[in-house]
Amino acid sequence: MQLAFWDYLIIILFLAITLFIGLKFRKQAGKDISSFFLGGRNLPWYIAGISMVATTFAADTPLAVTELVAQNGIAGNWLWWNMLAGGMLTTFFFARYWRRAEVLTDLELIEMRYSGKPARFLRGFRAIYFGVFMNVLIIGWVNVALMSLLQVFFDIPADQLIYYIAAAMVIVSLYSAMSGLLGVAFTDVIQFVIAMAGSIILAIIVLNSEQIGGIENLKSNLPEGSLSFFPAVGSEGSGTMLVLGISSFLAFISIQWWASWYPGNEPGGGGYIAQRMMSTKSEKDAIYSTLFFQIAHYCIRPWPWIIVALCAVILYPDLSAEDSKLGYVMAMKDFLPTGLKGLLLVAFFAAYMSTISTQLNWGTSYLINDFYNRFINTEADNKTQITASRIGTIIIMLIALVVTSMITTISGVWAFIVECGAGLGLVLILRWYWWRINAWSEIVATVVPFIAYGLSKFVFAAYDPTWGMGIGENPKSFFFTVGFTTLSWIVATLLTKPTDSETLSKFYDKIKPDGNWSPFRPSWNSRRLGQLIICWLSAIALAYSSLFVTGSIILKEWSDVGLFGVILITSFILLRIVSKQVEIFKEG
Repeated sequence: MQLAFWDYLIIILFLAITLFIGLKFRKQAGKDISSFFLGGRNLPWYIAGISMVATTFAADTPLAVTELVAQNGIAGNWLWWNMLAGGMLTTFFFARYWRRAEVLTDLELIEMRYSGKPARFLRGFRAIYFGVFMNVLIIGWVNVALMSLLQVFFDIPADQLIYYIAAAMVIVSLYSAMSGLLGVAFTDVIQFVIAMAGSIILAIIVLNSEQIGGIENLKSNLPEGSLSFFPAVGSEGSGTMLVLGISSFLAFISIQWWASWYPGNEPGGGGYIAQRMMSTKSEKDAIYSTLFFQIAHYCIRPWPWIIVALCAVILYPDLSAEDSKLGYVMAMKDFLPTGLKGLLLVAFFAAYMSTISTQLNWGTSYLINDFYNRFINTEADNKTQITASRIGTIIIMLIALVVTSMITTISGVWAFIVECGAGLGLVLILRWYWWRINAWSEIVATVVPFIAYGLSKFVFAAYDPTWGMGIGENPKSFFFTVGFTTLSWIVATLLTKPTDSETLSKFYDKIKPDGNWSPFRPSWNSRRLGQLIICWLSAIALAYSSLFVTGSIILKEWSDVGLFGVILITSFILLRIVSKQVEIFKEG
């Protein structure tokens, strides 16, 4: 497909603005390593929050939602909607602690919380494991998604796509390496606005096209069950309604959100979400930024994609289940006029760049702060650290390009990451609330999922093929991995010595965590924990009801608007009352 002059002009202007921001923040990022990776710890909550949302809006996100809706209706989105509980847990239980810790990366917390050689090993191991290995897998799947878009939109031969991806990554690496987190965060804001505006415009145009004819015609022509917000659990569904067995439903709703490490939804916070919290001006900004992130991520972003996905079910009925995600790109190609094609392409490039820039900056922060500075060059000055950081960004980019060329399916990478992080989450949560957790707890919880994954896929699956299925089809291997990992780290914790008292005492004095810290505090405030749990649950209800109120208004289901509206108002009032009592939004 050929683009017009105005389409190319819009794309060029966007790239020029991005590189300009990189140059603008180059000097500030070069002050010291804290400025490069945390923006000088001076971001307001709304910049940090939008940056979180922009990072989780990648080039693959609308395509993934389109595939879920095509195969299972709106309810298919529970594959990721279930993670809201973990995100809200971070908001009310951990955001304040992350900002209070004043560490440069979340891995630096390891040697603040634990002691001895196990702590040093864990920090170095996780710097490579998460900063390089897991990071390049994530970058790889985002690259593969962009390749799908480019192939459909421009009919680029498959063997040439990697060169286009390499060019895109060079551009992202340039402004990431120049400007550090400040440039990444401020370009995230611009990129998110463009990406959301493009998504909304596409949804309006396609919905009101002659082929669809508005929301009422859309509803009447969709397969039965497509518009249900909730899956049919343990019973027969109809049409494209998502039907989950009881075990799969429990895996999604009750276990996955706290048990699995997943980028952007780490239990207890972590990764680039912790990086954004630590970069804010204050503890209050850290809390507000994560609360905004959860609301925007689950309530604002999805509906433009869902509407286009529903339209694509009607417009492209011949797409196979495997190719159904391409319905979104085909709608862009078929319905957008000159100028808007360029805008939507910029929206996708913006989503892609915001994700890749964050992954590069975050991964490099591990590589430099937690490996290079800690084990290789402990006396490095500021200039050397900044130079190493910029080189590290390029190294991760190059590794990611190699990995991208080896990835065949996005879903395969996603399933691998979810299952190989299963069981780790509870340790990351409890290390803040139970003094007895030690470095061996985390080491075992990080390594054992690989053993369990191998047993499930290559041993148990040989006798029972259902062990090789994904979590959505049959979660046997997921349950096994979570149970085996949890039992293993609990045994390891009880059989090994606790962290030394001096380290624990310093950690407690700095963080002032709630929970069981009996050697350092005679008693703990169970009432405060209860109030935080009420805040957490009411915030979850608030977010879900906001999501479903918005959807009900768009679909003109007015009785549902009333029902979810009552839940929204009730949960908001409860959250406001209890949060004031517990002073969750008060500084210090």
